[in-house]
Amino acid sequence: MQIETPPTEKPYDKPEGERRGIVIVNTGDGKGKSTAAFGLALRAHGRGKAVKIYQFMKVPSARFGEHRMFEQLGIPIQGLGDGFSWKSQDLEHSAELARDGWEKARAAILSGEFFLVVLDEITYPLIYGWLPLEGVLETLRGRPKHVHVVLTGRRCPPEIIELADTVTEMALVKHAFKAGIPAQRGIED
Repeated sequence: MQIETPPTEKPYDKPEGERRGIVIVNTGDGKGKSTAAFGLALRAHGRGKAVKIYQFMKVPSARFGEHRMFEQLGIPIQGLGDGFSWKSQDLEHSAELARDGWEKARAAILSGEFFLVVLDEITYPLIYGWLPLEGVLETLRGRPKHVHVVLTGRRCPPEIIELADTVTEMALVKHAFKAGIPAQRGIED
């Protein structure tokens, strides 16, 4: 490790533009995409802002750690899917759930009722062809000016990356699962 001298002057100028809702993408093969989105949801909620979270691959009855905590805090979180695609008994039904879920998420975004809408794992229904990309792009472009939207998932379509204001790619360096350590309660769920 190399030791650095801390900066003594601000390393940037304050932006001159107006405050407005932004589109944020968390993508890549590394861990932390949803976790980062949930952190933003907590930050916004802590500022008294209205937040809604949609999880495209989780079942509505999911009780992972984030569901338990968000329920305690009064942050609405809704599973829209039927789990991992490789566990699905009927992929057409999974696609139908994604389309129905998208209509709910789309309505929430366009309503202007929420400061922040999280579309967790939305990239999967997009890359599987279950959701029309153009409809998602239209909604992001046409949302009310104050609405922020976070999209998460691997292999985010380049059209969404192009439209987004902030894109973070989580890079996989190491993962315990690849070393034979199973998923941990409270870490992966």
